Amino acid sequence: MSENIITVTNVSKNFKEGTALKDVTIAFEKGKIHGIIGRNGSGKTVLFKCICGFISPSAGEIVVAGKKVGKDTDIPDNVGIIIEEPSFLPNYSGYGNLRLLASINHKIKKDAIHAAISKVGLEPDSKKHVRKYSMGMRQRLGIAQAIMEDPEILIFDEPMNGLDHAGVKEIRDILKSLRDKGKTIILASHNSEDIQELCDTVCEMDAGVLHVKHR
Repeated sequence: MSENIITVTNVSKNFKEGTALKDVTIAFEKGKIHGIIGRNGSGKTVLFKCICGFISPSAGEIVVAGKKVGKDTDIPDNVGIIIEEPSFLPNYSGYGNLRLLASINHKIKKDAIHAAISKVGLEPDSKKHVRKYSMGMRQRLGIAQAIMEDPEILIFDEPMNGLDHAGVKEIRDILKSLRDKGKTIILASHNSEDIQELCDTVCEMDAGVLHVKHR
């Protein structure tokens, strides 16, 4: 029997400059990769930020793993996130950055951080500062950060940015393996191949309105 791990009900978000989300209703089933496509400014990132509790909707309700965001929890637990370009301390190594982030929750130790960095194709023992990383390396480190605490839900906004063809294949394989382990992934991508190859469901965001597409 299917189980919806995230439900978004009649969610709207208004800013001074206009409306970013218009009465969005969608449910995301557990253990699948859900794709959202749409142009820049269509509302995808705003929806992700609402789900993660980073901004509050003007109307509507979001429930993540049984908890209402903004009421039962401010920021949902057990969610790994890449929204926009990952930000890191430039004068620390990749491992140094993730160690500092891991110290906030005290959920994992050195071995788990090393494993996450290795999984995305980076060298965990490298002393290279993040300021010297390429965009692709920063993106890989962002994915490592998202997965290192083994969350049940992953929200990825353009996770393939800056990656070459080999890197895209590696990250696709990682996302498939995470789905095979029962993780739920919501993925925004401009690349139709990412959506076609990875996603079990697909929605399109256009001017703040979400349309369900049938696979």
